Amino acid sequence: MIEVKDLYKSFGEADILKGISTSFEKGKTNLIIGQSGSGKTVFLKCLLGLFSHERGSISYDGKIYSQLTENQKRDLRAEIGMVFQGSALFDSMTIVENVMFPLRMFTNMSKSEMKDRADLVLKRVNLADAHLKMPSEASGGMQKRAAIARAIVNNPKYLFCDEPNSGLDPNTAIIIDNLIQEITDEYNIVTVINSHDMNSVMEIGEKILFLKDGLKAWEGSKDTIFKTDNKVVTDFVYSSNLFKKVRKMYLEENQ
Repeated sequence: MIEVKDLYKSFGEADILKGISTSFEKGKTNLIIGQSGSGKTVFLKCLLGLFSHERGSISYDGKIYSQLTENQKRDLRAEIGMVFQGSALFDSMTIVENVMFPLRMFTNMSKSEMKDRADLVLKRVNLADAHLKMPSEASGGMQKRAAIARAIVNNPKYLFCDEPNSGLDPNTAIIIDNLIQEITDEYNIVTVINSHDMNSVMEIGEKILFLKDGLKAWEGSKDTIFKTDNKVVTDFVYSSNLFKKVRKMYLEENQ
């Protein structure tokens, strides 16, 4: 579990995060949503330790990040998988070499052991025949699946995804959503997803944190989001007629 207590972050005189408290549980897909400028990217970077915070705490399974030694932080980083918005594969490496990269950084595996592990996770994300492709030879969906394989190759306890559906067509986005949820269940990991995709929210949002102006405006699940009368949330989520209709149907069926 990741626990966040009263988190504050500012840049100069600009307060970006203003006392956020929440928790993210194992085996659940936890989504962070909000408009541009709401603080969700800064919040994600604080969770990852890329930004330090002025007040509050972030703990990983009871270990407060700011109190860890550098060696302990390195050990924690080895337990974290990250899927970047643009996949962030190394252009000069094949897909299998990209997937093996975290193993080279954080383990003492032999080359054959790393290859076996990479083969296993590439098969899991349905890229068994893409080992020798360069990223430039792969479609956007294949690149994203390769990025997921790289993120899970080290058996992480925590998986972070930054806009994993960015730039993907709707069908491929659904495939990526389902893959992330399946991996979360199988590995029983804490998965935190930064997203603006409302389809993802409705499909896999087991826990949803809604940020507005650096504050926690609402939190709940894909089921309770249909029921909320929080105007800040409804104005954001139901800005399209499609989701207004979906909500209406849901409420009628569950009266």
